[in-house]
Amino acid sequence: MKHIIVAGAGKIGCLIALHLANTQDYCVTLIDKDFSQADSQRIKNKANITCLVLDLSDKQQVQTQFEKLNAVAIVSCLPYFCNKQLADYAQAFQWHYFDLTEDVATAKYIVQLAKDSQTVFMPRCGLAPGFIGLVAKHLSQQFDELKAIKLRVGALPINSNNALQYALTWSTDGLINEYANASEIIKNSAPFIVPSLEGLESIKIDGTSYEAFYTSGGIGNLADIFNGKVETMSYKTIRYPGHCEKIKFLMNDLLLTQDRETLKIILERAIPKTYQDVVIIYVSITGYKQGKLIESNYVNKIYPCCFYGYDWSAMQVTTASSVAAVIDIILADEKSYQGYQCQENIHFETFIQNRFGKIFQEA
Repeated sequence: MKHIIVAGAGKIGCLIALHLANTQDYCVTLIDKDFSQADSQRIKNKANITCLVLDLSDKQQVQTQFEKLNAVAIVSCLPYFCNKQLADYAQAFQWHYFDLTEDVATAKYIVQLAKDSQTVFMPRCGLAPGFIGLVAKHLSQQFDELKAIKLRVGALPINSNNALQYALTWSTDGLINEYANASEIIKNSAPFIVPSLEGLESIKIDGTSYEAFYTSGGIGNLADIFNGKVETMSYKTIRYPGHCEKIKFLMNDLLLTQDRETLKIILERAIPKTYQDVVIIYVSITGYKQGKLIESNYVNKIYPCCFYGYDWSAMQVTTASSVAAVIDIILADEKSYQGYQCQENIHFETFIQNRFGKIFQEA
């Protein structure tokens, strides 16, 4: 068995640990400073999973414990501001490194750290950034010339009765970060920076109306991959109509962008968490093939699933399955990958045929 460290026993980390351990190909050490969270109760006494209480702020303890672990890889499911530290440990111990970060500055730090590394460093390998980029690269290969790429993703409650029409399905820190930081797009075939929460549009999928607006980080590696190769490209987050206006009031009018801790307290106090959600993935590419203007789409709705005797939200399922698939593919062929890698380097068919990636096969 290959030994994997999963950092963070929350919504995503626990399902990644169970995915990997259940294959009998991996044993997992799940680390967190607190295992009292609801989701972490699901992994207690599970085969091939060891829980290790570890506070990353105690660097001496972390160093001592990590020296005892004969691991080949570490995956961070912690908030983005913890990832630089874990990537540094991965480099020091020569582990493969994976994370879910949507934070652009953190990803750039890890890219630099990965130079000349013999092990893989793959940040941003969740849903968006992550799988969404793999889809875009796959669809783009059908074209002779690219015109526009639209990337739209949302994790929404199936039912909602609050003013924001939203429920917390993942890290609140990550949510605030993607709303507050600037967004990357491509305009006139060149990279361009725009404020998040702008570019509001209305879209309709399967007869249901949604809104979408710019948010930070979801475009991942695509701004570099398609720089100079497409006229326009944008990533927007999907929400129910009216959400953007109210979030802008909180963050811009009330200046809570400047006080993220207070905003986090407000959101976690007022907005419920849910396992009854839907993840919407919409990628549209237009361009020319043999002189004709055509459009190609990937559209998918993924709902909660039952794994290992428990119900998991759609956000947990999509994010954890994407990371588990990447780890599974990389570690099955380690000699083919080293240094910084982006998820888009994995072939689309290889990904969706993987035992974890198959969840993304279109219905």
